[in-house]
Amino acid sequence: KSTVMKLCARFYDPQKGCIFFNGVPMNEINPESLMSHISMVLQDVYLFQDTIRNNIRFGKTDATEEEIIAAAKKACCHDFIMRLPKGYDTLVGEGGCTLSGGEKQRVSIARAILKDAPIILLDEATASLDPENEVEVQKAIDSLIKGRTVIAIAHRLKTIKDADQIIVLDNGRIKEEGTHDDLVRNEGLYAHLWEIQESISGWKL
Repeated sequence: KSTVMKLCARFYDPQKGCIFFNGVPMNEINPESLMSHISMVLQDVYLFQDTIRNNIRFGKTDATEEEIIAAAKKACCHDFIMRLPKGYDTLVGEGGCTLSGGEKQRVSIARAILKDAPIILLDEATASLDPENEVEVQKAIDSLIKGRTVIAIAHRLKTIKDADQIIVLDNGRIKEEGTHDDLVRNEGLYAHLWEIQESISGWKL
């Protein structure tokens, strides 16, 4: 599944077949132009050893202070940033080591909101978060994806329940595709996984 995401971002070209971007073969598009139209939010977030402000501004280098703060608010990270010793001027350790996983993820989403690209690639953005952080990150993602084309990888199926189209991959091949309701009615692999996850969510200690 991550291979599909890397192909969509053109980290490498397919050995067979072709990927089209708005009807144009991706390998015919200038890489810089292509990346200006794509934002990525990955499971493993990397932040630079710099201020939080500059980490967010990486999405749009000429952004104003007002734009940075607006993006941070939409990404549900303005409040925690303001609680830090120097606010937006707080230095982030290499790789973001001074922030929690949920905080790093929200900063990366603020960066993507600021970039305002029409296509969003989401790779397991909430997979390794605790429930409290997952709620905040999901709110941030909801702000990010409005009005955009989104390609999302997810094992937590509730995060993609409302997608226009869900593609189920099994051993590198397409097993099923359709809406959530279609796939549940089909009683195939997706329906089986959905049933398991729903039953687990009802467990109590």
